[in-house]
Amino acid sequence: MASEARPSLALTPALEALQRRVGHRFTSPGLLQRALTHRSFGAEHNERLEFLGDAVLALAVSELLFERFSGSDEGDLTRVRAHLVREDSLHRAALTLGLPELLRLSEGEARGGGAQRASILADAVEALIGAVFQDGGYTKARALVQSLFGEIIQATEADSWSKDAKTELQEWLQARRIAVPSYRIAATRGQAHAQTFEVECAVPALDKLARGIGRSRRAAEQEAARQLLAELKAQDAS
Repeated sequence: MASEARPSLALTPALEALQRRVGHRFTSPGLLQRALTHRSFGAEHNERLEFLGDAVLALAVSELLFERFSGSDEGDLTRVRAHLVREDSLHRAALTLGLPELLRLSEGEARGGGAQRASILADAVEALIGAVFQDGGYTKARALVQSLFGEIIQATEADSWSKDAKTELQEWLQARRIAVPSYRIAATRGQAHAQTFEVECAVPALDKLARGIGRSRRAAEQEAARQLLAELKAQDAS
């Protein structure tokens, strides 16, 4: 693969250890360093590698699911893939790899808790996958994805998959020709690296509103949708 970084960079012991956890020794070590560099640090940041890694991750997870669940249809496979490659899962992978201590951030971003921020860590995992692909090819990148997600894929049963609450609520409303819900952040609490979000989910046509709280906006939206859907289903059944 063509490299975006010169191979002359000497890696620190911490990055050497990361290579061992990743399972790939870089011929262009600068790619590894770039994968860990946030845009706040400088021009040579990881966003291009993140773009590449996002595509490689989706393909590798798709292949693993295709092999694991030969009898499942496209909808089921799409739902579980979305569950696996979401920010929460990538954040956990970043912690497993020990990325918080290795990120390169500006002083301001570091002081603000950027090394613990789920979105930054999730992006770094995708960038790392992109860097492995760029340096060692698809087989190496797929092996990294399998090491991070293979266990949970093997432990998953197809009949445990379900639609997320937002999707199910939207489909429930559309089936009844009711406009889709709206979501808005009602409040945020805590410091930037440890925020909780409170989100309102509203269906004006039914004069219904529910609130959900989560560690991310997405999680809070899902909780609000879950609560509103449960209320609507209970009302429908009565």
